[in-house]
Amino acid sequence: MSIKQLSITLLFCLGFLACEKEFVPKLPTVEDDIVVEGYIEAGQNASPSYVILTKSLPFFKELTNFNNVFVEGAEIWVSNGTDSTRLQEFCWKNLTPSVKQQAGALFGINPDSVSADFNFCVYIDFAQRIKGEIGKAYTLRIKTKEGKILTAKTTIPRAVKIDTIEFIKPPGNNQNDTMAQARATVTDPKGVDYYRYFTSINNSAYIAGANSITDDAFFDGLVTKFNLLKSEPRGGSVDPDNFGLFRRGDTVSIKFAMIDKAHFDFWSTLEFNANNGGPFASYTRVKHNISGGLGIWGGSAISFYDVIVPKK
Repeated sequence: MSIKQLSITLLFCLGFLACEKEFVPKLPTVEDDIVVEGYIEAGQNASPSYVILTKSLPFFKELTNFNNVFVEGAEIWVSNGTDSTRLQEFCWKNLTPSVKQQAGALFGINPDSVSADFNFCVYIDFAQRIKGEIGKAYTLRIKTKEGKILTAKTTIPRAVKIDTIEFIKPPGNNQNDTMAQARATVTDPKGVDYYRYFTSINNSAYIAGANSITDDAFFDGLVTKFNLLKSEPRGGSVDPDNFGLFRRGDTVSIKFAMIDKAHFDFWSTLEFNANNGGPFASYTRVKHNISGGLGIWGGSAISFYDVIVPKK
């Protein structure tokens, strides 16, 4: 073997060994940034405006106590430019059993399945002093008990409603006649619109699906049909053969929401990261509209639909 060949062989071996060495990326330390999840809705049966505050954690830090994530004692104000109201803080540990049932239905928490020391805090406009209206802008101002200020602004867009909802046979080779695929027809108006939807089965909590959002880039101004997938709770087991399908005979409720661009950008980048798994997956930075923190303050124009999946 020549000196040149030996050198190439040694370099190859060294490179191979280098690849075997564990690589731990250096990530910036992000301690105690405030993460905001807040919404204001317009439409019949709209939920009261609410905000959930949590603390961000470093990527490699282990979550040892779920209760320590929630931020208590903040002052949160919502304004429509003319009037403003302070949201009232409610923490799970301080609620009566009957109120826990109401809160559980709104936020998808089963009071009978949580531990005795479970806590969850939300800031909410129960009296709905500031009601969401289509076309109006709403500002959010947060002051933590440590004095940190966060602000955000959102606009509730125009409403677009579902024309019809039908149930068809499952796609592909799925021959399971107890399941059905939901399909909605929508007349999209001219101009840019952003859609998001949630599903509920037999009066359960509304859950957004894994692919719950879209814009109208491919059907602007057209009558279009698209599938409504049954939403599955994140982290749960999924039946791949019946994913997104509804069981015949069940009552299905659809919450259909029109959202603004900042709201759409937040969920599209978040869902991309959540669905783009694997060791070689690319990462997309989650967009947000919170000044001084992270997260989303989003406005929605909503409508609701209840349908029974036909048995045949």
